[in-house]
Amino acid sequence: MGEHIKIEFIMKPKVDFCFKELMEEKEVRRGFTAAVLHIHPSEIRETILLPTNLRVKYEEDKLGILDVRVLLNNNTQIDIEIQVSPFPLWPERSLFYLGKMYTDQIEKGDDYGMLKKCVHIGILDFILFQKEEAFYSCFHMREDTSGILYTDKLEVHILELPKLKTYDYPETELLDWAKFMNAERQEEFEEMAEKNEYIGKAYKTLKNISADEKKRLEYEAREKALRDHNYLMRSNWEAGVEAGKSEGLKEGMKRGEGRVNQLIQILIAKSRTDEIEKAVNDTEYQEKLFEEFKL
Repeated sequence: MGEHIKIEFIMKPKVDFCFKELMEEKEVRRGFTAAVLHIHPSEIRETILLPTNLRVKYEEDKLGILDVRVLLNNNTQIDIEIQVSPFPLWPERSLFYLGKMYTDQIEKGDDYGMLKKCVHIGILDFILFQKEEAFYSCFHMREDTSGILYTDKLEVHILELPKLKTYDYPETELLDWAKFMNAERQEEFEEMAEKNEYIGKAYKTLKNISADEKKRLEYEAREKALRDHNYLMRSNWEAGVEAGKSEGLKEGMKRGEGRVNQLIQILIAKSRTDEIEKAVNDTEYQEKLFEEFKL
Protein backbone atom coordinates (compact mmCIF):
# COMPACT_ATOMS: atom_id res chain seq x y z
CA MET A 1 0.00 0.00 0.00
CA GLY A 2 3.02 2.29 0.01
CA GLU A 3 4.27 4.52 2.81
CA HIS A 4 1.94 4.70 5.78
CA ILE A 5 0.60 8.22 6.28
CA LYS A 6 -1.63 8.89 9.28
CA ILE A 7 -5.07 10.13 8.23
CA GLU A 8 -6.66 12.66 10.58
CA PHE A 9 -10.26 11.82 9.67
CA ILE A 10 -11.84 8.88 7.89
CA MET A 11 -15.51 8.04 7.43
CA LYS A 12 -17.16 4.81 8.54
CA PRO A 13 -18.57 2.85 5.57
CA LYS A 14 -21.53 1.58 7.58
CA VAL A 15 -22.92 5.11 7.86
CA ASP A 16 -25.36 5.20 4.95
CA PHE A 17 -24.07 8.50 3.52
CA CYS A 18 -20.56 7.06 3.22
CA PHE A 19 -21.82 3.72 1.88
CA LYS A 20 -23.77 5.44 -0.90
CA GLU A 21 -20.69 7.46 -1.87
CA LEU A 22 -18.61 4.28 -2.08
CA MET A 23 -21.23 2.59 -4.26
CA GLU A 24 -21.03 5.50 -6.72
CA GLU A 25 -17.76 3.95 -7.92
CA LYS A 26 -18.52 1.22 -10.46
CA GLU A 27 -15.51 -0.95 -9.59
CA VAL A 28 -16.42 -0.87 -5.91
CA ARG A 29 -20.01 -1.85 -6.78
CA ARG A 30 -18.73 -4.66 -8.97
CA GLY A 31 -16.36 -6.08 -6.36
CA PHE A 32 -18.83 -5.93 -3.49
CA THR A 33 -21.75 -7.32 -5.50
CA ALA A 34 -19.63 -10.19 -6.84
CA ALA A 35 -18.51 -11.11 -3.31
CA VAL A 36 -22.11 -11.27 -2.05
CA LEU A 37 -23.34 -13.25 -5.07
CA HIS A 38 -20.31 -15.60 -4.83
CA ILE A 39 -19.16 -15.00 -8.39
CA HIS A 40 -15.95 -13.63 -9.89
CA PRO A 41 -16.08 -9.87 -10.60
CA SER A 42 -15.25 -10.62 -14.25
CA GLU A 43 -18.70 -12.23 -14.55
CA ILE A 44 -20.25 -8.81 -13.98
CA ARG A 45 -19.59 -6.79 -17.11
CA GLU A 46 -21.51 -3.73 -15.94
CA THR A 47 -23.52 -2.37 -13.01
CA ILE A 48 -25.84 0.60 -13.34
CA LEU A 49 -27.16 2.69 -10.45
CA LEU A 50 -30.95 2.97 -10.62
CA PRO A 51 -33.19 5.66 -9.08
CA THR A 52 -33.75 4.75 -5.43
CA ASN A 53 -37.37 5.90 -5.16
CA LEU A 54 -39.77 3.06 -5.93
CA ARG A 55 -42.95 3.95 -7.78
CA VAL A 56 -46.11 4.81 -5.85
CA LYS A 57 -49.16 3.78 -7.86
CA TYR A 58 -51.80 4.98 -5.43
CA GLU A 59 -51.85 7.93 -3.04
CA GLU A 60 -52.13 5.71 0.03
CA ASP A 61 -49.16 3.51 -0.98
CA LYS A 62 -46.09 3.58 1.24
CA LEU A 63 -43.14 5.11 -0.58
CA GLY A 64 -40.09 2.86 -0.85
CA ILE A 65 -36.72 4.59 -0.67
CA LEU A 66 -33.68 2.34 -1.03
CA ASP A 67 -30.09 3.05 0.02
CA VAL A 68 -28.48 1.77 -3.20
CA ARG A 69 -30.24 0.16 -6.15
CA VAL A 70 -28.16 -1.64 -8.79
CA LEU A 71 -29.01 -3.18 -12.15
CA LEU A 72 -26.69 -5.92 -13.45
CA ASN A 73 -26.09 -6.57 -17.14
CA ASN A 74 -28.47 -9.59 -16.97
CA ASN A 75 -31.23 -7.23 -15.71
CA THR A 76 -31.08 -8.54 -12.14
CA GLN A 77 -32.07 -5.72 -9.79
CA ILE A 78 -30.32 -5.42 -6.42
CA ASP A 79 -31.39 -3.39 -3.40
CA ILE A 80 -28.44 -2.80 -1.03
CA GLU A 81 -29.23 -1.29 2.35
CA ILE A 82 -27.25 -0.37 5.45
CA GLN A 83 -29.07 -0.32 8.79
CA VAL A 84 -27.14 0.82 11.86
CA SER A 85 -30.03 1.00 14.37
CA PRO A 86 -31.82 -2.12 15.65
CA PHE A 87 -34.95 -2.70 13.58
CA PRO A 88 -37.16 -5.57 14.88
CA LEU A 89 -39.24 -5.65 11.68
CA TRP A 90 -36.32 -5.77 9.27
CA PRO A 91 -37.58 -8.94 7.49
CA GLU A 92 -40.96 -7.29 6.87
CA ARG A 93 -39.34 -4.05 5.71
CA SER A 94 -36.93 -5.77 3.34
CA LEU A 95 -39.70 -7.92 1.86
CA PHE A 96 -41.83 -4.83 1.32
CA TYR A 97 -39.08 -3.18 -0.74
CA LEU A 98 -38.19 -6.43 -2.51
CA GLY A 99 -41.83 -7.01 -3.42
CA LYS A 100 -42.22 -3.49 -4.80
CA MET A 101 -39.06 -3.86 -6.87
CA TYR A 102 -40.38 -7.11 -8.30
CA THR A 103 -43.89 -5.90 -9.13
CA ASP A 104 -42.73 -2.51 -10.45
CA GLN A 105 -41.13 -4.27 -13.43
CA ILE A 106 -44.40 -4.79 -15.30
CA GLU A 107 -47.56 -2.82 -16.07
CA LYS A 108 -51.10 -4.04 -16.62
CA GLY A 109 -51.21 -6.38 -19.60
CA ASP A 110 -47.49 -7.21 -19.54
CA ASP A 111 -46.35 -10.83 -19.66
CA TYR A 112 -45.07 -12.43 -16.42
CA GLY A 113 -42.11 -13.69 -18.39
CA MET A 114 -40.74 -10.15 -18.31
CA LEU A 115 -40.10 -10.40 -14.57
CA LYS A 116 -36.40 -10.55 -13.73
CA LYS A 117 -34.61 -11.59 -10.57
CA CYS A 118 -34.67 -9.16 -7.61
CA VAL A 119 -32.14 -9.37 -4.77
CA HIS A 120 -32.04 -7.69 -1.38
CA ILE A 121 -28.71 -7.25 0.43
CA GLY A 122 -29.04 -6.08 4.02
CA ILE A 123 -25.90 -4.94 5.89
CA LEU A 124 -26.94 -4.74 9.53
CA ASP A 125 -25.09 -3.23 12.46
CA PHE A 126 -27.26 -5.24 14.84
CA ILE A 127 -27.92 -8.95 15.33
CA LEU A 128 -31.07 -10.18 13.62
CA PHE A 129 -30.68 -13.93 14.20
CA GLN A 130 -29.68 -14.25 17.85
CA LYS A 131 -29.37 -18.05 17.86
CA GLU A 132 -27.19 -18.30 14.75
CA GLU A 133 -23.41 -17.86 14.76
CA ALA A 134 -23.08 -17.18 11.03
CA PHE A 135 -22.61 -13.52 10.11
CA TYR A 136 -23.93 -14.17 6.59
CA SER A 137 -27.25 -15.74 5.58
CA CYS A 138 -28.87 -16.27 2.18
CA PHE A 139 -32.59 -17.00 1.69
CA HIS A 140 -34.65 -18.40 -1.18
CA MET A 141 -38.21 -19.71 -1.54
CA ARG A 142 -38.00 -23.48 -1.05
CA GLU A 143 -40.35 -26.35 -0.18
CA ASP A 144 -40.10 -27.11 3.54
CA THR A 145 -39.52 -30.87 3.30
CA SER A 146 -37.80 -31.57 -0.01
CA GLY A 147 -35.96 -28.26 -0.36
CA ILE A 148 -37.17 -27.85 -3.96
CA LEU A 149 -36.57 -24.30 -5.15
CA TYR A 150 -39.92 -22.65 -5.92
CA THR A 151 -38.32 -19.74 -7.77
CA ASP A 152 -34.95 -18.01 -7.87
CA LYS A 153 -36.55 -14.67 -8.77
CA LEU A 154 -36.50 -13.46 -5.12
CA GLU A 155 -33.31 -13.66 -3.05
CA VAL A 156 -32.26 -12.16 0.29
CA HIS A 157 -28.71 -11.79 1.65
CA ILE A 158 -28.13 -10.64 5.25
CA LEU A 159 -24.78 -9.59 6.79
CA GLU A 160 -24.74 -9.08 10.58
CA LEU A 161 -21.65 -7.00 11.34
CA PRO A 162 -21.60 -7.23 15.19
CA LYS A 163 -20.98 -10.99 14.99
CA LEU A 164 -17.53 -10.32 13.51
CA LYS A 165 -16.28 -9.35 16.97
CA THR A 166 -17.62 -12.51 18.61
CA TYR A 167 -16.81 -15.37 16.23
CA ASP A 168 -13.98 -16.44 13.94
CA TYR A 169 -14.93 -17.30 10.35
CA PRO A 170 -13.11 -18.94 7.43
CA GLU A 171 -11.39 -16.40 5.20
CA THR A 172 -13.53 -15.41 2.21
CA GLU A 173 -13.83 -12.32 0.02
CA LEU A 174 -17.23 -11.63 1.55
CA LEU A 175 -15.73 -11.73 5.06
CA ASP A 176 -13.06 -9.23 3.94
CA TRP A 177 -15.77 -6.89 2.63
CA ALA A 178 -17.77 -7.28 5.86
CA LYS A 179 -14.68 -6.40 7.90
CA PHE A 180 -14.07 -3.39 5.67
CA MET A 181 -17.66 -2.21 6.13
CA ASN A 182 -17.34 -2.68 9.89
CA ALA A 183 -13.94 -1.00 10.21
CA GLU A 184 -13.41 2.31 11.97
CA ARG A 185 -9.63 2.73 12.14
CA GLN A 186 -7.13 3.38 9.34
CA GLU A 187 -5.15 0.24 10.21
CA GLU A 188 -8.23 -1.94 9.75
CA PHE A 189 -9.02 -0.41 6.35
CA GLU A 190 -5.44 -0.87 5.15
CA GLU A 191 -5.36 -4.51 6.26
CA MET A 192 -8.47 -5.31 4.23
CA ALA A 193 -7.34 -3.23 1.23
CA GLU A 194 -4.18 -5.32 0.91
CA LYS A 195 -6.23 -8.52 0.55
CA ASN A 196 -8.41 -7.55 -2.39
CA GLU A 197 -7.94 -5.14 -5.30
CA TYR A 198 -11.60 -4.08 -5.24
CA ILE A 199 -11.46 -3.36 -1.51
CA GLY A 200 -8.27 -1.45 -2.30
CA LYS A 201 -10.28 0.71 -4.71
CA ALA A 202 -12.95 1.14 -2.05
CA TYR A 203 -10.31 2.31 0.44
CA LYS A 204 -8.91 4.78 -2.08
CA THR A 205 -12.42 6.14 -2.65
CA LEU A 206 -13.00 6.29 1.10
CA LYS A 207 -9.89 8.41 1.59
CA ASN A 208 -10.93 10.75 -1.22
CA ILE A 209 -14.44 11.38 0.08
CA SER A 210 -13.14 11.71 3.65
CA ALA A 211 -10.83 14.51 2.46
CA ASP A 212 -13.70 16.36 0.75
CA GLU A 213 -14.80 19.12 3.13
CA LYS A 214 -18.35 19.36 1.76
CA LYS A 215 -18.86 15.59 1.96
CA ARG A 216 -17.39 15.57 5.44
CA LEU A 217 -19.99 18.10 6.63
CA GLU A 218 -22.79 16.03 5.08
CA TYR A 219 -21.41 12.87 6.68
CA GLU A 220 -21.15 14.49 10.13
CA ALA A 221 -24.70 15.82 9.84
CA ARG A 222 -25.92 12.32 9.02
CA GLU A 223 -23.97 10.81 11.93
CA LYS A 224 -25.54 13.34 14.30
CA ALA A 225 -29.02 12.56 12.95
CA LEU A 226 -28.41 8.84 13.55
CA ARG A 227 -27.21 9.50 17.12
CA ASP A 228 -30.26 11.68 17.83
CA HIS A 229 -32.59 9.07 16.34
CA ASN A 230 -31.07 6.29 18.43
CA TYR A 231 -31.33 8.40 21.58
CA LEU A 232 -34.98 9.21 20.85
CA MET A 233 -35.85 5.58 20.21
CA ARG A 234 -34.10 4.44 23.39
CA SER A 235 -35.77 7.18 25.47
CA ASN A 236 -39.23 6.38 24.11
CA TRP A 237 -38.69 2.68 24.79
CA GLU A 238 -37.68 3.34 28.40
CA ALA A 239 -40.51 5.83 28.89
CA GLY A 240 -43.04 3.36 27.51
CA VAL A 241 -41.87 0.56 29.77
CA GLU A 242 -41.89 2.81 32.85
CA ALA A 243 -45.35 4.13 32.00
CA GLY A 244 -46.63 0.59 31.75
CA LYS A 245 -45.23 -0.27 35.18
CA SER A 246 -46.43 2.89 36.91
CA GLU A 247 -50.01 2.66 35.63
CA GLY A 248 -50.85 -0.56 37.36
CA LEU A 249 -50.61 -2.97 34.44
CA LYS A 250 -48.84 -5.50 36.63
CA GLU A 251 -51.45 -8.16 36.08
CA GLY A 252 -51.41 -7.70 32.34
CA MET A 253 -47.63 -7.63 32.24
CA LYS A 254 -47.50 -10.87 34.22
CA ARG A 255 -49.63 -12.50 31.57
CA GLY A 256 -48.01 -10.89 28.59
CA GLU A 257 -45.00 -8.73 29.36
CA GLY A 258 -43.40 -10.07 26.21
CA ARG A 259 -46.40 -8.93 24.15
CA VAL A 260 -46.23 -5.42 25.59
CA ASN A 261 -42.50 -5.17 24.96
CA GLN A 262 -42.97 -6.47 21.43
CA LEU A 263 -45.76 -3.95 20.86
CA ILE A 264 -43.49 -1.09 21.95
CA GLN A 265 -40.76 -2.33 19.61
CA ILE A 266 -43.20 -2.41 16.70
CA LEU A 267 -44.45 1.12 17.40
CA ILE A 268 -40.85 2.36 17.50
CA ALA A 269 -40.00 0.57 14.27
CA LYS A 270 -43.06 2.06 12.56
CA SER A 271 -42.20 5.59 13.84
CA ARG A 272 -45.43 5.65 15.88
CA THR A 273 -43.67 6.58 19.11
CA ASP A 274 -46.37 9.10 20.03
CA GLU A 275 -48.71 6.12 20.61
CA ILE A 276 -46.49 4.33 23.14
CA GLU A 277 -47.83 6.02 26.27
CA LYS A 278 -51.45 5.44 25.23
CA ALA A 279 -50.62 1.87 24.28
CA VAL A 280 -49.41 1.03 27.79
CA ASN A 281 -51.95 3.15 29.72
CA ASP A 282 -55.15 2.45 27.79
CA THR A 283 -55.93 -1.28 27.89
CA GLU A 284 -58.70 -0.98 25.29
CA TYR A 285 -56.36 0.77 22.84
CA GLN A 286 -53.66 -1.75 23.69
CA GLU A 287 -55.96 -4.62 22.72
CA LYS A 288 -56.73 -2.91 19.41
CA LEU A 289 -53.00 -2.70 18.68
CA PHE A 290 -52.49 -6.33 19.66
CA GLU A 291 -55.16 -7.21 17.12
CA GLU A 292 -53.70 -4.87 14.48
CA PHE A 293 -50.23 -6.40 14.75
CA LYS A 294 -51.52 -9.93 15.42
CA LEU A 295 -49.69 -10.26 18.75
